[in-house]
Amino acid sequence: MRTVLALLLCLVAGNVAHAATPNAAPARLTYVDLVRRLTDLEGLATLPLPGEKTAQWSSYDRASVYDPATNKYVNWNANGDGGGIIRHEGDESVLAEMDGPGCIWRIWSATPGDGHVKIYLDGATEPTVDLPFKAYFDHRNAPFVYPALVHTTTANGWNSYVPVPYQKSCKIVADKGWGNYYQFTYTTFPANTVVPTFTRNLGVPEQAALAAADKFLSSGVGTDPATIYGGRRRERQVTQNLIVPVNRVAALADLRGARAITSLHVRVNPAALGEATDTLRQVVMSIRWDGETTPSVWVPLGDFFGTAPGINVYKSVPLGMSDNEFYSYWYMPFGRRAHIEFLNESKQPIALQVSLTHAPLIRPISTLGRFHAKWHRDALLPDPATGRTIDWTLLQTQGQGRFCGVMLHVWNPRSGWWGEGDEKFFVDGEKFPSTFGTGSEDYFGYAWSSPKLFYHALHNQTHSDPKTGNISDNRWHIADNIPFHTSFDGSIEKYFPNARPTLYAATTYWYLAPGGRDPYGPVPLEQRVGYYKPLTPLHLPGVTEGEALRIASKTGGNTSEQDMSGFNGQWSGFSQLWWREAKPGDKLTLIVPVANAGKYQLKTQLTKARDYGIVQLYLDDQKLGAPIDCYNPTVVPTGELPLGTVDLTAGEHKLTAEIVGANEKADKAYLFGLDYIKLEPAK
Repeated sequence: MRTVLALLLCLVAGNVAHAATPNAAPARLTYVDLVRRLTDLEGLATLPLPGEKTAQWSSYDRASVYDPATNKYVNWNANGDGGGIIRHEGDESVLAEMDGPGCIWRIWSATPGDGHVKIYLDGATEPTVDLPFKAYFDHRNAPFVYPALVHTTTANGWNSYVPVPYQKSCKIVADKGWGNYYQFTYTTFPANTVVPTFTRNLGVPEQAALAAADKFLSSGVGTDPATIYGGRRRERQVTQNLIVPVNRVAALADLRGARAITSLHVRVNPAALGEATDTLRQVVMSIRWDGETTPSVWVPLGDFFGTAPGINVYKSVPLGMSDNEFYSYWYMPFGRRAHIEFLNESKQPIALQVSLTHAPLIRPISTLGRFHAKWHRDALLPDPATGRTIDWTLLQTQGQGRFCGVMLHVWNPRSGWWGEGDEKFFVDGEKFPSTFGTGSEDYFGYAWSSPKLFYHALHNQTHSDPKTGNISDNRWHIADNIPFHTSFDGSIEKYFPNARPTLYAATTYWYLAPGGRDPYGPVPLEQRVGYYKPLTPLHLPGVTEGEALRIASKTGGNTSEQDMSGFNGQWSGFSQLWWREAKPGDKLTLIVPVANAGKYQLKTQLTKARDYGIVQLYLDDQKLGAPIDCYNPTVVPTGELPLGTVDLTAGEHKLTAEIVGANEKADKAYLFGLDYIKLEPAK
């Protein structure tokens, strides 16, 4: 780690002078300066300069538009996000174009192909980079060769964080076969900024800077920003063992002067926490800056450190969690005072060992924002009248500052892919978002709805439990932070409704100038715990589950049990007997056991969907009413269907399903699903 810090010291030393002049744009940024921003947590606290803006070009579905005549958003849930482009120029597709001075910080794709993607810089007629899109990520083409900067997550996302700067302009075009899905995240600097035009033939200092950043990021864990400058400033450390009583507040520190908190470590005893998933939501950390009455930081203890629910071991640049110690390296400046306290709303006293480092400022306090972190559920959602009903608000704030990241906790106990939703960032009152993504997993750096855990210095999937339906993802915007000058409104699309149930909770992290508006208040305990728990499958009384019936014969196709918990509606036992790959005329015969002879009302529940067929049911070779059309545009249960009154002897009886056709609107797959059979004694 000492070697890494020494290399980073070399990176930052040349950039300190730029930051010392309040609100003055740096005259020149070298490539080494830009690489330094990949790991510079302290720089995030500086308030943005006029003209500074971060945006994104992506392949989002261009059917989503804003209609100024009605002030409404049209086709706002359009989901064909794989191939959106700006326009065609001959056989080429224009993927992005921007004016400089600027820098591309992040390139992402889900399926980069062999077609070339070409980057033209500063009006050049020949591309600076001309590679198959896949070759931007395969570590074979300098300078895209550093594994921590250019990586594919275990969950299928392709990412590059190699900076690509330009002075005047950037245009990105693609040949046929480039693949599907792309994102290019970039910053436009103030107009008088001078930056180098990117070249793949970097010099020795530039290569050394990339290697140092790669080595630092490859460790996953960050470091205290106060240590990067070595002897430039002294550190102080407050270490305290706290016992936080039940329903009481325990203060950690009341710091005075113009300083910055540069690290925060909290040690816990997992065995003493009881049910950690609840306890870490019942204990809340809050921080007030400079005598404010409403805290700028108010987050349940576990969530603050970037993952939930419970203790999930991971490490990243600003935050991380081991089995018994959590850390934060967010840089938190203050002008006069910082007051930190913990509230315990659990049913037992909680012991915490808290270690905090703070240091003098090296920048004028007038140039620095105050760190904010808030936890919420369903707060400040958009007005449905605007057409933005699919958008779930991550953060709304007013003033000047920078959006720096989010941890999203998803509870989705009925399975099914929750994350089709695009991120959308409206900056400074934009009517159309300057960042418009291609899917929730794409925003968090992975792809294709993968449930696999992955860990990286800048983005992570720290929890994914199909049994409980809990998922936790985070992403940190360090170099690619989103500066705002008057307001920030960030959301992510939520496709499943709360009633399904699918519920989101978010912790967002940002800097805000004093006097800005942070509208998030404390969240009551009853809204923080107890809302997510494993669902108990519905087992209706007196029914025989379709998946439990013995198969006597079938003339075609294949049968299996299908988990239906991912679809809207109630299937008994969350499962059905699924018959697929059959064709008209095929028959499936099942054995229905009858315990006692008698007269019964025979009932059933089937499944309807767009690729299901028309079926005729028989009992002991006798037709049960008319054929049943199982077509529906979406997957739904039919509800309980009466099949008539029948006289049955004790023993086994044959229930037969025959595929007789399909609705004209249906996809002709002729599927059939049987949830249950019910025999009710006839009155």
